[in-house]
Amino acid sequence: MSIRIVIAEDHTLLREGTRRLLEQQADFEVVGEADNGQQALDLIKELKPDVAILDIRMPKLNGIEVVRQMPSFSPETKALMLTAYDDDDYVLALMEAGASGYLLKTAHEKELVDSVRSIHSGEPVLHPAIAMKIARLWAQRGVPEKQRSPEQLSPRELEVLELAAKGLRNKSIADQLGISIRTVEGHFNGIFAKLGVSSRIEAVLEAISRRLVATNEDAKK
Repeated sequence: MSIRIVIAEDHTLLREGTRRLLEQQADFEVVGEADNGQQALDLIKELKPDVAILDIRMPKLNGIEVVRQMPSFSPETKALMLTAYDDDDYVLALMEAGASGYLLKTAHEKELVDSVRSIHSGEPVLHPAIAMKIARLWAQRGVPEKQRSPEQLSPRELEVLELAAKGLRNKSIADQLGISIRTVEGHFNGIFAKLGVSSRIEAVLEAISRRLVATNEDAKK
């Protein structure tokens, strides 16, 4: 079955370009386009797509508010934020809104395509630059007492986390480490338990904020 997608972007050229890119994929079907947040919300309510690709700044209703309202009438729709903004306020709001993926508009075409497939399959996506910013904000908020002394991660779990922090999906992590995707998923389950988190994004943010792993940004210093 095709992955049904709604695109919400107020810049016509960017929206049309995104649609053309997605429609080149045999397993994608763009079922609707919106040029403002309210129209996006109406389309999601009517069409109940698998994935909604949303900008943050849109007329009438911003993308963050669309994500907040979506679960009440289309709980199965996954939101992928595609934005040019990485200001702290936007980044923190994105994390709290509950989107499944956050990409910058500087991402390569393949990153967008892979991200749509990833979040549709239940694997959250976080652009490394956004991950670094959220991790800093996450750390500034403080760590709950019960999470201050997490159980020691194994060397392989640290390898998995470091690759995830650099933006690799489960399949790429499996290929690079020479293990199966199921084994990667097993390592994430162990990581979740040890760090006291419940999602891949939280695990990556915890690892970055605690400096348990190196990232692309660290390598540049």
